[in-house]
Amino acid sequence: MTAAPQDQWRLLDVQAHDTRLAQIAHRRRTLPELAEIERVDGRLKLVADDLVAARTVASDIERELKKAEADVEQVRQRAARDQARLDSGQGTSKDLTALQHEIASLAERQSVLEDVELEVMERLEAAQVRIAEVEAEQERLTTELAGFTAARDAAFAELDAEAQRESADRVNAAAGVPADLLALYEKIREQVGGAGAAKLHQRRCEGCRLELNNSEIGRFRTAPDTEVLRCEECRRILVRTGDSGL
Repeated sequence: MTAAPQDQWRLLDVQAHDTRLAQIAHRRRTLPELAEIERVDGRLKLVADDLVAARTVASDIERELKKAEADVEQVRQRAARDQARLDSGQGTSKDLTALQHEIASLAERQSVLEDVELEVMERLEAAQVRIAEVEAEQERLTTELAGFTAARDAAFAELDAEAQRESADRVNAAAGVPADLLALYEKIREQVGGAGAAKLHQRRCEGCRLELNNSEIGRFRTAPDTEVLRCEECRRILVRTGDSGL
């Protein structure tokens, strides 16, 4: 293939824009904020699970407390009824004596149940403290996530604007390159990835960074300016400039 030297130089402009576009895309994929968002989001999911577990524990303890309170109230009411009957003085001496024993037993029973109730209340308080701690962590992480998300969106907007400018400049640069040369360039880019053309700088291919051997140098030195050269190693288009070292 042949192409005017100036057309080959324009190809380097196209490559420069493509390189910058690839850099922008890489930067967009590897923004530090993306990793932070993933980290915080993962932590939020774990905290959400912790919150469900903490609320479940508290709910179970609340039911336990209601039962303990009901047990205490039941004994208290029975004791009050017995005390009222005792205070009325109605009944035989044997009946009144039995009521006194029952009231004493109920008092002991009530004391035991109140201790149980107090222990359950303490556990509920601890569970509620745990819920408050997890909710505070969830709120902190949510605020942190919002900050990273805003930073990511701002960076995306900046990078997208730069990519749009580069793409427009790339279109303008490619417009001056012959169709067959541009098609070859695009094919090579697809095959090797990244650069499809590179400078020949100081006898070195700027694409694969390998220095040409003497045989290649001799062939390139005598090749017409219009001949489109290819690197023997990476197969990229090699563009000769004033500092090629030939």
